[in-house]
Amino acid sequence: MRDIIVLGSTGSIGVQALEVIAANPERFRVVGLAAGRNRELVEQQARAHSVQHVALGAEAAAELVRDVACDVVLNGITGSVGLAPTLAALRAGRILALANKESLIVGGSLVTDIAAPGQIVPVDSEHSAIAQALLAGEHHEVRRLVLTASGGPFRGRSRAELADVTPAQALAHPTWDMGRVITTNSATLVNKGLEVIEAHLLFDVPYERIDVTVHPQSIVHSMVEFVDGSTIAQCSPPDMRLPISLGLDWPHRVAGVGAPLDWSTASTWTFEPLDEAAFPAVALAKQVGTAGATFPAVFNAANEQAVHAFHDGALGYLEILDTVRAVVDRHEPHEMTLEGVLGAELWARAEADALIGSR
Repeated sequence: MRDIIVLGSTGSIGVQALEVIAANPERFRVVGLAAGRNRELVEQQARAHSVQHVALGAEAAAELVRDVACDVVLNGITGSVGLAPTLAALRAGRILALANKESLIVGGSLVTDIAAPGQIVPVDSEHSAIAQALLAGEHHEVRRLVLTASGGPFRGRSRAELADVTPAQALAHPTWDMGRVITTNSATLVNKGLEVIEAHLLFDVPYERIDVTVHPQSIVHSMVEFVDGSTIAQCSPPDMRLPISLGLDWPHRVAGVGAPLDWSTASTWTFEPLDEAAFPAVALAKQVGTAGATFPAVFNAANEQAVHAFHDGALGYLEILDTVRAVVDRHEPHEMTLEGVLGAELWARAEADALIGSR
């Protein structure tokens, strides 16, 4: 039996995690829940799962992790506000099932320096796939990591054809149902750029050996290429309950958590190179990831401001990345402390807002 704290319990990841836990009462028990502002739903969840410890807000979530004993903390909070709970979980010695990629990306060495080997278990489908594939060999046998991307709603369009994209079109993702920022990030491929940084930090593979390939069917969730020429892929229908279940009880699998592929039906899987002219976000993410320090935090924060401006009609689609690049180019790195990271984020948001306002 594993005792679980679910942070971000009212979001998509949190709701699906509670479904997995409820379906496997002999393996998992919820001992704490945390949400942002949705008090009514988190209280309903607490009653349904007989949970006594409930928190609202990221600061209270960090206190919950410190004060309530558990085996696993599932961090499904959205955004860099999840950094403090991530640090609290690691310092408390909990296994961290990490869906909140932003906390690792903006925290960088703050997070990796205090994490014990194996303490962070990825919940993102791509990174869960890589973790599973890495079981096939030793770290020194890895030639490269290959993250798959659906390509989003604008796959195949040239940069010129993206100039008049509307917010509604950016939210029409072909595979996943996500929030406004994440769905837009999937359209621009900023989300894939963030995942490249996350893969580097999780698996200690240099950026020049992390690639992205476009796979519209979203069946192959990512791959690991080994030095002998073998490529190991993890394949399954798109369903976040599978990586969530692995995050809760890594490396053990939970029977029946997802439907298998139907091998009796003909199907075709395709892979395409990433068009970096139309989608420059991955290359920019590698640049900021290589620079390290507070550059990834600035990249993420500036992008969030630009995405909101795009949806508010103050910025064009192509100007999202133009704004992010301009903010990154102006950044002078801050000290790598929690205060330094938060300060860099505040600076990036203000700088992005100023650039947007001047257009």
